[in-house]
Amino acid sequence: MDLFDLTLLFTSVIISGSVYFFIKNPSKNFLKLLLSFSGAFLFAISVLHLMPEVYKNSGASIGIWIMIGFFLQIVLELFSEGIEHGHIHVHKHNHGAFPLTMMLSLSLHSFLEGMPLATLADGISVSQIAHNHSHEHSLLYGIILHHIPVAFALVSMLIASGVSKTKSFLYLFVFASMAPLGAIAGILFQENAIGGLENYYNNIMALVIGIFLHISTTILFESSSDHRFNIYKLLAIITGGLIGIVSFGF
Repeated sequence: MDLFDLTLLFTSVIISGSVYFFIKNPSKNFLKLLLSFSGAFLFAISVLHLMPEVYKNSGASIGIWIMIGFFLQIVLELFSEGIEHGHIHVHKHNHGAFPLTMMLSLSLHSFLEGMPLATLADGISVSQIAHNHSHEHSLLYGIILHHIPVAFALVSMLIASGVSKTKSFLYLFVFASMAPLGAIAGILFQENAIGGLENYYNNIMALVIGIFLHISTTILFESSSDHRFNIYKLLAIITGGLIGIVSFGF
């Protein structure tokens, strides 16, 4: 991972979240479709690329860490209220206050996702784990596509809850910083850990896979009473899944 990747990871969240400030009446259906697309993409890269790699390198026992990641996300959502998959809960009764537990949960979620990106840094070639260049950035692309609708949902929830635009942007900045900080923490850990981060890579990656699986399946299994919208959602899911397949050479 280089400076460009870190910048892309950060700015994609800032830009997507800031878009809300310029849209007077954002479409909730558009956000749901975007989430469906990103959920399908996350699911595709998880089952077609990330899971086979960690099982190949660690054996069947790595499944325990995937389960831990899956259930860890359930615990995190007790505090984040499901904003990771587009659930927006307005808190106007708090007079513009934003629940810090929600922000802490969302930040921890993003930080954990960023840690395995340290394997893209100089000194640890991810080609030792994945065998071509497109695989090297699969996790990076997955995180970016996942964070874009989450950033939009975060800002929309903040504004609807009465939080000022200045504070909303500050919270957005904090959220945008978490994945890059996770990657940087992973790099520092890599440099100081005995034997390097590669000895711990698969466990951390398995946690992230579990988180991805929970978020993506929650998005994909959520239904709508509007049959016509479900057709659009199906198209978004198929598109996201196909891009996830094609982008990695399947």
